[in-house]
Amino acid sequence: VQLQASGGGLVQAGGSLRLSCAASGRTFSSYGMGWFRQGPGKEREFVTAVSWNGYTTYYADSVKGRFTISRDNAKNTVYLQMNSLKPEDTAVYYCAARRAYSPSYYYTTDYDYWGQGTQVTVSS
Repeated sequence: VQLQASGGGLVQAGGSLRLSCAASGRTFSSYGMGWFRQGPGKEREFVTAVSWNGYTTYYADSVKGRFTISRDNAKNTVYLQMNSLKPEDTAVYYCAARRAYSPSYYYTTDYDYWGQGTQVTVSS
């Protein structure tokens, strides 16, 4: 699976952005998908994830109620809608495809494939 993230940019605090992650390959619908982010000088951290069928979602506490993950298996795409953005959301955002039978959704080691990242900058 090859992943291409897009939709990042510069936005003021309180604004919104929608990230997209387009996947190649016929097996996209069999993968759980996640978004991670890495801020300046920080470790890559979990943001959100969705099961292969879109029925189950997972969120980091820091983004609950503000971010929404969704997927469209017909379009081989996963989305991250980000509302009420804060300066601390500034980071490079990465999408990732989860390894089959991985024990969780929350760690980078649960994922096999990664996109190239898209920069999100939130100004105060």
